[in-house]
Amino acid sequence: MADGAPRLVEVADGVHAYLQPDGGWCLNNAGVIRTDDGAIVVDTAATERRALRLRESVDRLAAGPRRTVVNTHFHGDHTFGNGVFGPDATVISHAHTRTDMAETGLALTGLWPDVEWGDVEVVLPDVTYTGGMTLHAGGRRVELLHPGPAHTRSDTVVWLPAERVLFTGDVVMPGCTPFVLMGTVRGSLEALERLRALDPVTVVGGHGPLAGPDALDATEEYLRWLGKVAAEGAASGLTALETARTCDLGAFAGLLDAERLVGNLHRARQELDDAELAAPLDVVGVFGEMVAYHGGLPACHA
Repeated sequence: MADGAPRLVEVADGVHAYLQPDGGWCLNNAGVIRTDDGAIVVDTAATERRALRLRESVDRLAAGPRRTVVNTHFHGDHTFGNGVFGPDATVISHAHTRTDMAETGLALTGLWPDVEWGDVEVVLPDVTYTGGMTLHAGGRRVELLHPGPAHTRSDTVVWLPAERVLFTGDVVMPGCTPFVLMGTVRGSLEALERLRALDPVTVVGGHGPLAGPDALDATEEYLRWLGKVAAEGAASGLTALETARTCDLGAFAGLLDAERLVGNLHRARQELDDAELAAPLDVVGVFGEMVAYHGGLPACHA
């Protein structure tokens, strides 16, 4: 994935992962599931240019004009491209995802004002669910599952039980630092247990390369380490930023976007004192601390 060109990889018959290297900020993955009359698209893209490129790949694969788009969560890099699939596309998400999309709007563009976002807009889901939902595409069963609050309060994973392919959204991001600032550490650990019980063979994360079930284990290892670091920092009277600056990343030093540690520590610290999962935090303020930890605005090549 080093050359930066998006790649479409068939992971099962008619099931494709659309990978955008290197998986850093706003360089998300998507999925394309071919149906009898079109395609189910799992997530879109951050910018108009990237979303149009995704649409071209979908159009080359699809057997017909019908488009169903599933948004795994509300973040703009996974939803801003909804509109390029046209007014006839049906967009589906968890009910809270739709609410969060409407409330957040295009806020992501303000974090990286120099990115060429293009003519992006917030196209809200037409259909929402709460516990779970099943799509039947010809003889294929596509399950939309809410594993509980994790990366956000309302994540969706897309599970193909016959093919044992799991699209996790940002609950799992192979090779990247997990990010739970707008979600929950404890909830993520519980969600990972639910995903592990599905027994997937192929895991398509929201960012990063293709993986197997070991990606679930790697995410869990980071989150358990994070909890220990947060507790030790709190016991020493350090702030989240101070804790991040003084801790040894150890085995996690090679993960992409290490500055997420600061946001993750804020979330872990909140959960030390508060039982509420995914309680609102000052995202903009914490992002400023992440910038300080990084030594400048992290690169976004969307």
